[in-house]
Amino acid sequence: MNSRTPVWGSFQQLLLLAFLLIALLLGGIALRTVYTFDELINQSRGFSQRALQLNAAAQALTERSADLERSARQSLVLGDSVLRRRFNETADDARKVLQALGPQDVPADVANQWRRQLARIDALLDGPADTALDRERVVTQEFRTLERLNAEIAQAVQRTIGERNDTLQTQLDASRQRATRVVVAAVALALALAVAFGIWLGRPFKRLERAIVGLGQNRLQEPIHIRGPADVRRVGQQLEWLRLRLTELDEDKARFLRHISHELKTPLAALREGVALLQDGVAGPLTDNQREVAGILHQNTLVLQNQIEALLRFNAAAFEARQLRRQKTELRQLLKDQVDAQRLQWQAHALQVRVEGEPVTLAVDADKLATAVANLLSNAIRFSPHGGTIRVQLERIPGAVQITLRDQGPGVAADDRERIFEPFFRGQLQPQNAARGSGIGLSIVQEYIAAHGGRLYLLPDRPGAHFRIELPYASPR
Repeated sequence: MNSRTPVWGSFQQLLLLAFLLIALLLGGIALRTVYTFDELINQSRGFSQRALQLNAAAQALTERSADLERSARQSLVLGDSVLRRRFNETADDARKVLQALGPQDVPADVANQWRRQLARIDALLDGPADTALDRERVVTQEFRTLERLNAEIAQAVQRTIGERNDTLQTQLDASRQRATRVVVAAVALALALAVAFGIWLGRPFKRLERAIVGLGQNRLQEPIHIRGPADVRRVGQQLEWLRLRLTELDEDKARFLRHISHELKTPLAALREGVALLQDGVAGPLTDNQREVAGILHQNTLVLQNQIEALLRFNAAAFEARQLRRQKTELRQLLKDQVDAQRLQWQAHALQVRVEGEPVTLAVDADKLATAVANLLSNAIRFSPHGGTIRVQLERIPGAVQITLRDQGPGVAADDRERIFEPFFRGQLQPQNAARGSGIGLSIVQEYIAAHGGRLYLLPDRPGAHFRIELPYASPR
């Protein structure tokens, strides 16, 4: 194996690899996006729980303050030690609730003011009984200050909840935008990979298509070498084997035709010479019946010689069709040149030949295309009635150039249409008082047009014969 030949897997393996790469790319992005949003959901769930705890703490602090005020005032008025202990217990609970609200939830200065205010109230509860009523009024005023601090704490809690909600919303928006950009980039990259893999994997098939078209157009001199996946290379190797086999068969056919033609010409020459000697009376005078038989023999030897020469011409044309020498040619001028070349023939029949269409330049083998047009024109002249019209039309259509030739002769019989392009086939509708053709003219036209990658049609228009040449055309850039 050539060391520079890339080692590829099969087309199926490469296609599977392409799908896996794209799937891994999209799957990885999807998992990353899911993980990101899962983190945000967990963060949002934790924040919701924390918000509930903060609201509950603020409400509990307000409730504890109300209990503290009631216990404090009752203990001062009644002088009850049980109520005093209840105040202390409730105060401890309130301090624990405030302790649960950290510095990130409530400003430290507000929390410290609340604690100092509670300590001030606690100090007012101690004192002589005769000042209890005065202290009770002062405690009531101090609890108004405590309520104000409770309100500030509640507002701080709400601000904290709002700020965290805004932060979470900002993170969510940023994550969504980032995820959108990543997904769009991943989809674009996946599409780019898909297109790249499609082009990369499609190239060997385009080469296969060109190779098959080349075989169909009898371009057997071009070696077929397809690089690509292993199974595609195997198909290319089979096509190369087929090309070599077709080349061998073509050469065998050409050798056979040359050999058989040579083998036939030698005895045919002897036969013609013998018939000529008989007609000249070298072997003695001939009776009328003998002279008639000798004439029949002479005529048939001429027919057989013409057929052998036609066979050689067709074989040479089929070989030459594979050796195109393309050059840019103005087709309308080429058609006019062929019409002028046969001017004596169509003027002898008082025919009118019209060349229609705009100039078109195309890279063709001018000699072979001229021969194809000349054969079609010669047939049209041969079959056209005296004083008739032959139209040669040049037209450019999307992707092709058409050369159409119409005459006003008898046309082609319905039973002959399927075989009209076969070598040595002569149709039923032959012109009167005209030499019988060899039947290879249309076959040579088809060989030359197929070598150009084009097609030759017999269209169903009547009366007359209607032939069309279609050649591939690419617009110049």
